[in-house]
Amino acid sequence: MPFRNVAIIAHVDHGKTTLVDQLLRQCRVFREGQQVRERYLDSGDLERERGITITAKNFAVHHRGVRINLIDTPGHADFGGEVERVLKMADGVLLLVDACEGPMPQTRFVLRKALELDLRPVVVINKVDRPGARPHAVLDAVFELFCELGASDAQLDFRGVYASGREGWAVAELEDARRDLTPLLDMIVEHVPPPVTREGPLQMLVAAMDHSDYVGRIAVGRVVRGTLRARQRLLLLKPDGRRLPVEAKQVFVFDNLGRRETDTVACGDIAAVVGAEGVDIGDTLAAADCPEPLPSLAVDEPTLSLDFVVNDGPFAGREGRFVTSRQLRARLRRAAEQDVSLRVADTGASDTFRVSGRGVLHLSILMESMRREGYEFLAGRPRVIDRTVDGVRHEPVELLVVDVPAGREGTVIEETARRRGDLRDMQHTENRVRMEFHVPSRGLIGLRSRLLRVTGGEVVLHHRFLRYEPHRGEIPHRQTGSIVSRGTGTVNAYALDALQDRGRFFVAPGEVVYAGQVIGEHNREEDLLVNAQKAKQLSNMRAAGADRKLQVAPPVRMGLEECLEHINPDEYVEVTPGHVRMRKVLLQEQARRRARQGKEPAPGEGKR
Repeated sequence: MPFRNVAIIAHVDHGKTTLVDQLLRQCRVFREGQQVRERYLDSGDLERERGITITAKNFAVHHRGVRINLIDTPGHADFGGEVERVLKMADGVLLLVDACEGPMPQTRFVLRKALELDLRPVVVINKVDRPGARPHAVLDAVFELFCELGASDAQLDFRGVYASGREGWAVAELEDARRDLTPLLDMIVEHVPPPVTREGPLQMLVAAMDHSDYVGRIAVGRVVRGTLRARQRLLLLKPDGRRLPVEAKQVFVFDNLGRRETDTVACGDIAAVVGAEGVDIGDTLAAADCPEPLPSLAVDEPTLSLDFVVNDGPFAGREGRFVTSRQLRARLRRAAEQDVSLRVADTGASDTFRVSGRGVLHLSILMESMRREGYEFLAGRPRVIDRTVDGVRHEPVELLVVDVPAGREGTVIEETARRRGDLRDMQHTENRVRMEFHVPSRGLIGLRSRLLRVTGGEVVLHHRFLRYEPHRGEIPHRQTGSIVSRGTGTVNAYALDALQDRGRFFVAPGEVVYAGQVIGEHNREEDLLVNAQKAKQLSNMRAAGADRKLQVAPPVRMGLEECLEHINPDEYVEVTPGHVRMRKVLLQEQARRRARQGKEPAPGEGKR
């Protein structure tokens, strides 16, 4: 059966996964009348909770006697490494662009990667049924983007459709009848070229991994040369030069939402191989009599890092099942094997590991996954990864696109300028303003939450890595200090009521805290040490006046990403299966005072 390999790429929230739902329905993947949840391919708990695609998914549909291998990719910039590795398996791309927003930062990133690999594009102007849609203007903007990125003549001669992924129709022209997605499927079959067949000994590049409790690791990749056969003797070629003998015990091709076992996989097809023990992403599976490795997967380097530290707090081990440095190291190493854009390195301390990724969201998703698996650990403040070029310190700079209601742009420009951001473009629409900035990556830490507060929650912002530039100078982080608990015990409403004018609190009465835990944000720059367990002194003496009714403001609840962006360099985020807390690196006030004075902590005054 002939086949095509197509990756679906787009900016976040431009409708990839919703369009995939309609493709699956109209290609009869589901039974007639079967109840299917929305965003079917977003199967992970975190994906469904956050409404974003985190990992790429392989599936296949059939149209006009052709099997179309489709790859649903993430749209968020922090997961660009997923897109980079799976594009190696494709011959063409479906580029989705929102008919209202037009090309966005991640659109440029994924399209540039696709053009560099000489993939044939099919453009989908999606959401043309939305109020305010401007499909013709967006199509012109897409063509200009192709020209800016240096597309070839064949790529500039792309085909496109106007579509509504939610309603399930696509048309070549807006005046055509709006029935179903057949025009889109026809364009894939007619304009995406079939894979080029290369004769010779087998070569297969492993671009993705799956796992089964019964058969272990499953290598997923494209057969670049030759034919893959079941029970074939192979050599697993590692990037470091090692060669391991393996056997392809079972081979599969993708069919609908699952995999179909087969005896042979033709050149150019996407296969899943069982039996390659020790396989990792970027390895090559080659014929035993001709072990020729393929170039390993190359992705952009991480721009952000933070430290994972073994939890040594007073409540350590109460909730988590995996708390030791050995368990933490093994889990981080396993994550790095599955995510090519993640880096894990040991540090000088045996209980500290440095993890580098594409952004705060990228690292927080890893932390949240580990937390749900039963891990406990501490996380330090994120910091950017600098480079030295010709003796000059350079830092990563990102393209930031901000969309706000008209009248709020002044506040956004002022806040971004404080973080060394340069305004490069401003466009006015009916009721909103879109601005583009070049901002250092370290200036983006905490910017989203800050802009949400100053604009009343009406800001939309996206960013992607642009390039390295000379260091732009210091950026103010927080102009407020922390409210720190003096002792361990249950928080009392009487104590919080008396301290409310000092700042806002992150804990509620009745919660148990420990000495050194950050329980609030101080109004002033310095830290404030408080006794949150203080209770009203009761006696049998009658008071002269009536007691005032306690009115404690609700606590501010911050998520994992917000905590990472909020903490100061001398603070940690404590992550456990049941809680996300903030705390000081040195829990005892005397140890912190000695550290501020430049003295070594006295014996017994360490982190505890």
